[in-house]
Amino acid sequence: MEELSGKTALITGGGTGIGRGVALALSEEGCNVVVCGRRKEPLEEVLGVVQAQGGRGLALVADVSQEDDVEKMVKSSLDEFIQIDILINNAGIGGGGYIHNHDLHTWDRVMAINLRGPFLTSRAVLPMMREQKGGHIINISSESGLEYYQGNGAYGVSKHALNALGEFIQRENQDYGIRVDTICPGMVITEMTENSQGLDHGKCLYPEDIADLVLWLLSRRENIKIGTPILIQTMENPWT
Repeated sequence: MEELSGKTALITGGGTGIGRGVALALSEEGCNVVVCGRRKEPLEEVLGVVQAQGGRGLALVADVSQEDDVEKMVKSSLDEFIQIDILINNAGIGGGGYIHNHDLHTWDRVMAINLRGPFLTSRAVLPMMREQKGGHIINISSESGLEYYQGNGAYGVSKHALNALGEFIQRENQDYGIRVDTICPGMVITEMTENSQGLDHGKCLYPEDIADLVLWLLSRRENIKIGTPILIQTMENPWT
């Protein structure tokens, strides 16, 4: 895609799962990719694949829930590639349970990664995107951000809130040529979900499916936006 060639994308949670799939797809289209996450080894593996296919990239260890880490991550990205055109807020963790049974540590940790993280990363890149009169932020939410599954606890609440965060950012920044999209996938086979009991892998989404949707969103004409979170799911129930 000619419109993506030479642009720089920052992908949180870029070492595994959806983040890895998106990073490799963007690299294949000519994007510079910055992958960040809390574990060094998978990030370096992704970077190795990017470089092997002739792309440019950067692997940064960072915890998106920590303000200092986010600031360093963005600075390192800018030092290497001058500007950030695309932000993929993908980093996330699970944390279910009934609200009345939730322990405070789990609640706070899920909110820190799944909601504070996208807030901090978006806040860090928005000033430069506003100055350059353009940019695209894509939040990876969840079907749990549209439905209300009992026992989904902190995870479901965090994803509903992430959808709202994306809408606020869109409305506040669209006059500056900045687009915000939110993707709500159903069950995706990743490192976090692959061993779930009763899950039929043949009836699930895969990271490449989400990456295809990301590419489609990023390649729309600049004046086009998608106004509501996008639900992507399989036709058949993946649970047996």
